[in-house]
Amino acid sequence: MDANDSSTMCLRLLSQLVLQGGNKSAVAGKGTRDSWEDVARTVSTLSPQDLGELWGLANSHHVIARTFPQLREFMVGEKHDRVDWVDTAIVKEKTRIAHALSFLSPICEALKQVGDVVVIKSLDHWPDLGNDLDLYSNAAPADVVAVMTNSFKARPDERSWGDRLANKWNFVVPGLPELVEVHVSRLGQTGEQVAVTNSLVNRAEVVPLGGLDFHVPAAEDRLIISTLQRMYRHFYFRLCDVADTARLVHSGSINYSYLKSLGQSAGLWDGLATYLVTVSGYVKTYRGQELPLPSLVTDAAQFGNELVYYRRKFLRIPIFPQAARLYASEWKRLLLNGELQSTLRLSLLPGLAAAAALEMKLTGSDKGIW
Repeated sequence: MDANDSSTMCLRLLSQLVLQGGNKSAVAGKGTRDSWEDVARTVSTLSPQDLGELWGLANSHHVIARTFPQLREFMVGEKHDRVDWVDTAIVKEKTRIAHALSFLSPICEALKQVGDVVVIKSLDHWPDLGNDLDLYSNAAPADVVAVMTNSFKARPDERSWGDRLANKWNFVVPGLPELVEVHVSRLGQTGEQVAVTNSLVNRAEVVPLGGLDFHVPAAEDRLIISTLQRMYRHFYFRLCDVADTARLVHSGSINYSYLKSLGQSAGLWDGLATYLVTVSGYVKTYRGQELPLPSLVTDAAQFGNELVYYRRKFLRIPIFPQAARLYASEWKRLLLNGELQSTLRLSLLPGLAAAAALEMKLTGSDKGIW
């Protein structure tokens, strides 16, 4: 099996584990028994190289905590000789997460002294955790920097052009492997979204995780942020995005009328609907049924999972013309709203993306730009 085949096999296996519930208490779906048998057959053939690929992919997709305990069950059942390796990986990840939370909680408490603080993105993946600790604050930038440097001896990381436009700072905190990324008063790749930040702060919810309390976005605001990240910035999905969104839809906590109103006001409704329908299509591949989305979502979607393709570790969506149309729709709405500064910021995105692509081609890295 070549590297590409191994990567594709690992993606399929992780998708089965995270979306079907590989512990055999899976959600009802098409051919669950056949799916369990397929997982068992795949697990029985995993080589040490495959396991390394599997761990790397699970780490990139933020699903280690959700898939490796189930993987272990299958490995035990198949009498695989690398069960100890999986045990070590699980313990290592749980230790990393507990360590990160022990920093995140006091950082949030300190930043609350200068403004509102909401943990965005990172805790959406629970019991997994992202590779960065992402926060939103409406405090003055100078106050955020002062708190981080004075209270935690943090060092601001070098800011790229994109970071400056987005009004965000990354901090290197001594003793913490993860970067702390603070979005200050703005959201979006170029910091073009300011109206949705009021909803983010005013509707934030307190959730207990790992024995600690954190302020996190309400369901609708989580979807706004996920859409901004996936459909307007990175143009790819991870398995955590699919699993997180599916869980959110099944929770029944989404007010779709409010979501549409918020999305339309920000010029993001087409992208939101497309994001949800695309996730739903991927879920159907492994569960045999789509997510229970209302017609106001499905009717507004511009495309679905049929355009998603797997390349370089992630599930990607086409930039031209599909994602470009979503960008144009956002730009038009901000202009019609009279948000001229936000419109100007967003107008810089194509040039920034072109510069990043050129830098990547010339040097193999877009650091300093994107």
